[in-house]
Amino acid sequence: MIRKLGAFTAYLMLGVLLFAGAAYAQQPEPWQVGFQAAADDRMVNINWLHNILLWIIITISLFVLGLLVWIAIRYNEKANPTPSTTTHNTFLEVAWTVIPVLILVVIAVPSFRILYQQDTIPEADFTIKAIGKQWFWTYEYPDHGNFSFDALMIPERRSAPAVPDGEPRLLGASNRVIVPVNATVHLLTTAADVIHSWTIPSFGVKIDAVPGRINEAWFRPTREGVFYGQCSELCGARHAFMPIAVEVVSQERFDAWVSEAQAQFGSIDAPRETRVASDAQ
Repeated sequence: MIRKLGAFTAYLMLGVLLFAGAAYAQQPEPWQVGFQAAADDRMVNINWLHNILLWIIITISLFVLGLLVWIAIRYNEKANPTPSTTTHNTFLEVAWTVIPVLILVVIAVPSFRILYQQDTIPEADFTIKAIGKQWFWTYEYPDHGNFSFDALMIPERRSAPAVPDGEPRLLGASNRVIVPVNATVHLLTTAADVIHSWTIPSFGVKIDAVPGRINEAWFRPTREGVFYGQCSELCGARHAFMPIAVEVVSQERFDAWVSEAQAQFGSIDAPRETRVASDAQ
């Protein structure tokens, strides 16, 4: 039994090391270990920092484990019946103070660079506003005719084996956020009721949506595709049914979609029927 447990642990550690930086689809996958595949340069940097930290943590853990084993064997009562009376060792005291500080500096330098990159909003091509509500999202495109639409979770039909249209379960949205590839998008978030959080893992974006407050973030998708996320703040009973779907398309397809959306949704200044999330099952 112990041998089987040891083999399982070894295989598990090997899987973590091999797949920590592996590329996955734009949505969570069964048995996924690492992050989702990056679709933004900042997420590439986050993946790199994550992998570096993983190796640092493993090295420190193995060093401490080895040190404890060596001390237990070398300095136990049987092997060392006459204990040392040494009370101070200047070299060791300096080393165990300076070395951790140097490790933290090595970690801090890229961390601060990534934090600066996350918080510094570059000149954007256009702005999108995401409004969190219980329990769906409302999106506004102020730079493209000021139209607005709601994005509700596609309800899961109990009689059907899968969500319609091939959408992933609990992640498909009735309306996707459409953006062009390689465009810098300025994202504004707020909420109408409680705190929500707009998150797309592949973009490295996670920003709270707070009532009465406007928060801002940005992303620049580097490849086309559909990228899924969820509200990442405990916002109520249906928190788990508040998906986010962003479709990245070519500039030509985006321009065509904007024309269709302007006709379909109209300006938010015009009277508009509000759709609620009561049909989400």
